[in-house]
Amino acid sequence: MLVKPKAKNARSKRFLVNREPKVVENAKTAIIVRGSSTSQVILDTLKDLYALRKPNAVNFTKKNEIHPFDDETGVEFFSRKNDCSLFAVGMHSKKRPHNLILGRTFNHQLLDMVELGVEKCVTMKATGAQSCAIGARPLMVFHGETFAQNETMIMLKNILLDFFRGEEADRVSLKGLEYAITVTAGPPGANGEPGLVFLRTYTVELKKSGVRQPRVELAPMGPALDLRIRRVRFPNDDMWKQAIRVPREIKETKVKNISRDGLGDKYGRVHVGKQDISKLQTRKVKALRQRLDNKPSKRQKTE
Repeated sequence: MLVKPKAKNARSKRFLVNREPKVVENAKTAIIVRGSSTSQVILDTLKDLYALRKPNAVNFTKKNEIHPFDDETGVEFFSRKNDCSLFAVGMHSKKRPHNLILGRTFNHQLLDMVELGVEKCVTMKATGAQSCAIGARPLMVFHGETFAQNETMIMLKNILLDFFRGEEADRVSLKGLEYAITVTAGPPGANGEPGLVFLRTYTVELKKSGVRQPRVELAPMGPALDLRIRRVRFPNDDMWKQAIRVPREIKETKVKNISRDGLGDKYGRVHVGKQDISKLQTRKVKALRQRLDNKPSKRQKTE
C-alpha cells in the first residue's frame, strides 16, 4: 500500500485535496492495463476501449504482471496511484484465450469484476467509420430478459453502465448524442449459464425528415465484440452498502404532499377546509331569480 504523501507547497496541496472524498465526486477514471502475455485481439480491444473512455482513462502500453482473480494487490496499487475506480485488464493464455477483465474499485479496494472471453472483435479501424468526439456520452441499450433476471448479467450491466457513462450531466443536447452502444444477451446455455453477449457500437446520424424532429440512422462504428462470461467476483455486502450510500447533502428533501411517478412527473395534493355551499357565489340566471314581492311572472299570467 502507498503511504499518504504530505503537501510541500500550495500546488501539491490542491492536488491532494482534489483526490479526497467529495459530496459530488469527479468523473470516474479507468485504467487500461496490458497483461504480461496478450494477443492482437486483446490489444485491439483495449485500444478501442481506451478511445471510447478518453479523456477519463489512463492507458498502460507496457506489459504488467497482473492477475486480478489470483492477486488483487496489483489492481489496488494502480488504482491508488492513478486515482482510478474502473479498470480493464487484457491478457491471453492457452487456458483462457483472449481474456478481458472489467471491474471496479471502491476506496482503492477491489469491489467487483467480471472475466470475459473475446470471441470476436471488429475494431474501429476495420469499420472505416468516423469515430465519436472525445468525451461524448453514449446511449446505452440492453436487449434481453436475462439482464433483469440473472445475477451475473445484472452485475455485468451495472459494470458496463459505470464504465461508459462518462461525466454526469443534467441536460444533453440532441447533437451531443454522437454514438450508441447496444448490448444483446444471447440464448443461455444448457445448464442455464449466460450465453454470448454481443456488444455493438454505432454512430448516430441525424438526417432531414421534413419535420422538426430529425430522422435518426445508425451506422456501425466499432468496436463490435462477442463476449462470453467466464469468471465473476461479486462485491462484499458491507463494501457494497458503503459504495451505494448517498450523502445527506445531495439527498432530495421530501416535501409534504408532493410525489413523482415513474416518468418523473410531479404531482401535488392540496387540502382545503370544509366549505359552506350556501354562501357559494354562483352564476346569476334571470329565470332562477327569486321575486321579492311573490308576484306572478308574465308567463304565469298568460297561462
